[in-house]
Amino acid sequence: MSVENRRLRYGLLAAAILTFISLMIGYGLRLSVADQGCLAFPTCFGQWAVPTESAARVEMAHRLLSAVSGLITLFLTGWVWARRLGGWLKISLSMASFLFLIQLGLGAGLVNRTGMVWLAAGHLIAALLTMALLSGAVTLSFLSAKDLPIGAISFRSSLRRNAALALWLVFGLMISGMLVARLDAGSACAGFPFCGGGLPSSALGWLALGHRLLTALAGLAVLGVFNKARRSYFDQPLVLSSASALMTLFAGQALIGAIKVQRGYPLDLVVVHAAITAAVWVTVVVLWVAVVRVGKSEMEERQSAIQPRVGGKRRLKAYLMLNKPIIVALLLVTTYAGMVVGGRTIPSLELTLWTLLGGALAAGGSSALNQYIDRQIDGAMQRTAKRPIPSGILTPAEGLAYGTSACIAAFFILAGMVNLLAALLSVAGMIYYVLIYSIWLKNLTVQNIVIGGGAGAIPPLVGWAAATGSLNVPSLFLFALVFMWTPPHFWALALVRAKDYARAGVPMLPVVRGEKETRTQIFIYTLELVALTLLMPVFKVGGSVFLISAAVLGVWLIHTAWNVLRKPGNKVAWRMYRYSSMYLAFIFLALVVDALI
Repeated sequence: MSVENRRLRYGLLAAAILTFISLMIGYGLRLSVADQGCLAFPTCFGQWAVPTESAARVEMAHRLLSAVSGLITLFLTGWVWARRLGGWLKISLSMASFLFLIQLGLGAGLVNRTGMVWLAAGHLIAALLTMALLSGAVTLSFLSAKDLPIGAISFRSSLRRNAALALWLVFGLMISGMLVARLDAGSACAGFPFCGGGLPSSALGWLALGHRLLTALAGLAVLGVFNKARRSYFDQPLVLSSASALMTLFAGQALIGAIKVQRGYPLDLVVVHAAITAAVWVTVVVLWVAVVRVGKSEMEERQSAIQPRVGGKRRLKAYLMLNKPIIVALLLVTTYAGMVVGGRTIPSLELTLWTLLGGALAAGGSSALNQYIDRQIDGAMQRTAKRPIPSGILTPAEGLAYGTSACIAAFFILAGMVNLLAALLSVAGMIYYVLIYSIWLKNLTVQNIVIGGGAGAIPPLVGWAAATGSLNVPSLFLFALVFMWTPPHFWALALVRAKDYARAGVPMLPVVRGEKETRTQIFIYTLELVALTLLMPVFKVGGSVFLISAAVLGVWLIHTAWNVLRKPGNKVAWRMYRYSSMYLAFIFLALVVDALI
């Protein structure tokens, strides 16, 4: 890809991200009649200074983000025209720029006019169309170096028609949802699913009922799109993962919406619901563009649907192994320990269930995404060649779709059933592992394991936040414990599989700096890890039971690491790998026991 195309892609991505955030904030504001934070335009109260009121700050942030994204869009439009790039890319950017100017005018008109419902609806429609055009442009830029030529759009396939139907239904659903909230139409249609057990008696009641029916129709359309993609597009990563993400997002939107109403519209769930709504719209647009760009004909869809595929228990086992269940189980031990140590008591069964389920989905989904990213590396390594994707039991598209859906579901469960802090921490862990470690660090630096260890150190923080709703300095010791444990654990495995990593081109420590340096570093990090555990009681993290346990377990682990340093061969390294796994489980168990006595 040329430098110009790369810059264009990054510019489009920046404009789309800023527009998404602006849309999320704006949609949340428009769902409330009390959205007049700034009583002037373009400034707040006629001043350029940062406003002191929280509502005014939110409104100002919305305006600033909209302005920056709009300016980037206008610049990119001029850039594309100057270089005479044709096709849908130029049309999309030109229309997005025009809609930005319409949004600007409608947004200014909304100031001091809380009753202008249709003006607000027009503003939202312009914002949704702008987001759709930018999302489509970004998708096209990542799909191919060449732009999609004008006239290439065709609806001669089942999935293309279904995706277009889902797009329009979601569009109508977002507009009707805003109107129901702004007009308080829900009060005119009490009861569920019908209005007081019958039909509504007013226009507002019909609007509320129509929104519910539209939700049902959109849900059926999304389910149909997913089913078609699952059967006929199991070899298309973008199409299948978009369809899977859309279904998960739509279900999550319904879940968070119901919880939000039940709890009296708390601010955190209002923000989450607005973010999900914007994400649903972006996802359905990306899906439709992907289907148009790389979709199949009707005949190709039918042929794909009847192709023989692995099924039954073997397929279920492949999905289970995609989660890396042993690693997930170890991470859940640290998560539960974080709950007990943070709360100083055994958490309720309900809180434990939802926290561990969300944690399992987050860890399993991240592992699946890691296997999708590393599918070529896994195929070149003896240790990983039999994993579900390189072995051919699951396609790369199926691995990507499962991983994406599991990560999204994890966020919904933690945000809706636990708390937002736990959900955001899990998102941080997923981003850390998938983007920072798997995509960037793993093949970049010999310090990949050291820096990447932060991803595995987040689960105990999730547990702590789930039990307490906050984090403090003692909670960071749990993070540090796992962070310091990670290098000696995985370097021991790297010693055993050094030839595998060398063949795959992964710059692990034994490959780059040799076996002797690796064994030395394993011993040094082990000493630092044990020293950390012995210092934790000084900072009120653990008591005498933990201190004694840490000393005994530390002597055991140091002895194992000493053998790795002094004795050659893979046998002692493999023992260090196995024993360090048991060490982590035992040290967190000691923390739990100490907290309960």
